[in-house]
Amino acid sequence: MEGLVIKNTGSHYLVRCHDEVERACMAKGNLRLKGIRSTNPITVGDHVLVDKESGNNMGVFYIKEILPRHNYIIRRASNLSKQSHILAANLDNSFLVCTISRPETSTTFIDRFLATAEAYRVPTEIIFNKIDAYDQDELRYMEMLIDLYSYVGYPCHRISAVTGEGIEEIKEQLLGKITLLSGHSGVGKSTLINALVPEAHLKTSEISEVHETGMHTTTFSQMIRLGDEHEHGYLIDTPGIKGFGTLDMDTAEVSHYFPEIFEISHQCRFSNCTHTHEPGCAVRAALERHEIAESRYTSYLSIMEDKDESKYRPEF
Repeated sequence: MEGLVIKNTGSHYLVRCHDEVERACMAKGNLRLKGIRSTNPITVGDHVLVDKESGNNMGVFYIKEILPRHNYIIRRASNLSKQSHILAANLDNSFLVCTISRPETSTTFIDRFLATAEAYRVPTEIIFNKIDAYDQDELRYMEMLIDLYSYVGYPCHRISAVTGEGIEEIKEQLLGKITLLSGHSGVGKSTLINALVPEAHLKTSEISEVHETGMHTTTFSQMIRLGDEHEHGYLIDTPGIKGFGTLDMDTAEVSHYFPEIFEISHQCRFSNCTHTHEPGCAVRAALERHEIAESRYTSYLSIMEDKDESKYRPEF
């Protein structure tokens, strides 16, 4: 029978089948995705076929096949530079939850997530959380980032998961859709989900005072149902991400995943311009005129370097 993977705890999966029964499943030992070396070949959001093994009277179901995905979000696995980790599959959209401080979400991290979402055709918006906790300088910096990413074409939202400001606007966009929530540990994903789906009752934790970083409260990926039976959607909650290493991006195509760079690149003298050293590069000329943000160009260069395994830095 066919079903939807709604929870992944490592080697065990919870699958909501077409009869609305949730079944605990294990993966067949030889189940692998062709062409993808992944630490988690099955992920939340996957549509799968499940069945019992013949002669199995223990009530154990197995995932026998992963049905084709229409998209997914993937990153380089931590400390395993040649393997990938799939965050979620078959997404209608994704929201990257960011904070200006405690912890700080760097523009490099944001840009790497956005570029990967572009590469795998996942519409993405940015949520700036904890607006109730920032001083004037932090609020000004946040508005600068919102101006930058809105100009590039990414919708941005200002919210406080604690006070509820901006929550209703977010909730309206989730109904009827499968949405990934991602970001660093400590940016408030669990608090946000509790505000959106009070019955979820997710655990939350404080920020480390020493390092101003988040402590993991989500240890496995899961899909959380929201809305009524006619308009329900799913929120996908995943463990916090420390770094976002890209992989399998052809250097000739990296610029395609930066919309403002790709648009201007058509004016370059050479069609195979890498926008690093070539004469007649329209992208570097636009950079000098401040039509492309320095932070975005720096992120572009850092992804170009990911092909060199010796230069891979997991802290991105």
